[in-house]
Amino acid sequence: MGRLARTIPAIMLAFITYIVFSGSTSIYDLVTGTIISIIVGVITSNILLENPSKIIDVRRWFWLIVYALHYFFIDEVKAHMDVIKRILHPKMPINPGIVKVPIKVKTDYTLTAVANSITNTPGTVVVEVDREKGYFYIHWIDVATVEPEEARAQISEVFEKFAKHVFE
Repeated sequence: MGRLARTIPAIMLAFITYIVFSGSTSIYDLVTGTIISIIVGVITSNILLENPSKIIDVRRWFWLIVYALHYFFIDEVKAHMDVIKRILHPKMPINPGIVKVPIKVKTDYTLTAVANSITNTPGTVVVEVDREKGYFYIHWIDVATVEPEEARAQISEVFEKFAKHVFE
């Protein structure tokens, strides 16, 4: 794919990010966002996109929406409720520790999406990524198992399933 095919999605991503974080659609912000987005898109397009045709794949967009809805309305809510329950419990039942969790994803984007999903979910934080050996090291608020495959099933498997459909 040519440089232009890589640049246009990068510009669009930069523009959407700019508008979302500025929180404004005034003429000034639209013009400023467009100028900044073009500059950022041209500079970063070869770094951001390996295969620009993936961005127009409707199935990936469908899975991204499903991933976001599942993450924000199921995984986040369950994790917040669990942490709230632990905080309000008189004995504060926690069993913190770091567990080794196998990584079953391939691309950098997928790995990053899974690691961010884990870290942004209350009760878990990715503290180390060992790409060579294929493991995350995750701090878990209540270690239910130290068996790597069981920990993967409880912590990262659902995120990997969705992220693979979006990015791989």
